[in-house]
Amino acid sequence: MLINCVAYRDGARLADLSVEEISDYLARPDCFVWVALRDATPQELDQMKEEFDLHELAVEDARHGHQRPKIEEYGDSVFAVMHVLEEERGEFNVGEVNVFVGRNYVLSVRNRSQQHFLGVRERCEREPHLLSQGSSFVLYALMDAVVDRYFPIMVRLESELEEIEEQIFAKGAARANIERLYDLKRKITYLKHAVAPLEEAVGKLSGSRGAAVCANSRDYFRDVGDHLARINASLDTIRDTIGTAIQVNLSMVTIEESEVNKKLAAWAGIFAVATAFAGIWGMNFQHMPELQWEYGYPTALLTIGVACAALYHRFRRAGWL
Repeated sequence: MLINCVAYRDGARLADLSVEEISDYLARPDCFVWVALRDATPQELDQMKEEFDLHELAVEDARHGHQRPKIEEYGDSVFAVMHVLEEERGEFNVGEVNVFVGRNYVLSVRNRSQQHFLGVRERCEREPHLLSQGSSFVLYALMDAVVDRYFPIMVRLESELEEIEEQIFAKGAARANIERLYDLKRKITYLKHAVAPLEEAVGKLSGSRGAAVCANSRDYFRDVGDHLARINASLDTIRDTIGTAIQVNLSMVTIEESEVNKKLAAWAGIFAVATAFAGIWGMNFQHMPELQWEYGYPTALLTIGVACAALYHRFRRAGWL
């Protein structure tokens, strides 16, 4: 689906175009064209390939989707892939933004995502002195918008981790905490897969050997790289904290099981004493002195009771009961 197709000159909006007019405006030396597509069909991509003379491998990646975040150079053009994360009912939907950048054009293709980038175009049009830099600034603006949307996700994940940490030492909550921690770790992995490769790729654009088409916006790409580095460092910290929290919760499970085993062992010891006395006095020998004694039975019960009470008191002092 075609969202926008606009020509710009000197940072100002020149005209809204039809697809057939793209090649005419590309031939002009003083303007560039910015086209935005959503869930493009193979036919639309083929049409854009003809209009912009895109590289076949880049178009194939955009057509098939499910690419790793990356930035690749094809001659004097750049092809960028970024992931867009959307949380729905506690699960992440991973969308994709493919951006083709040339000297005088930008083509963005958004797939499997409900997040639009109309605000990016509005921002660029409000800053004509920056938009006059051409396609490289548009690539930066799109990339900056994608990266900025990672921050709220990271904040939510940090808040969820803090909430779980508050419950770590709550009695009986260890198993539930472990399940939540593993689910949180899976979400962190989604964000990590979006951020880490992109950080490495953006480093190429901000360096002195970066793509020539992005040469006049290297400072801006360096800013995006700093944001990605911050997010990546925070994700590493969160993952380490999750690993520690999982170990603590596993220890809590072990401690709780040990407490149960202590109680079972203590009661088993008490009943073992009672069983021992009952076993001794329950032997069928004829000449046992206690059998003919008038107070033998009450004395036996009292002895068993006192022994069991003494053991119970001892186990209570030891913290087993």
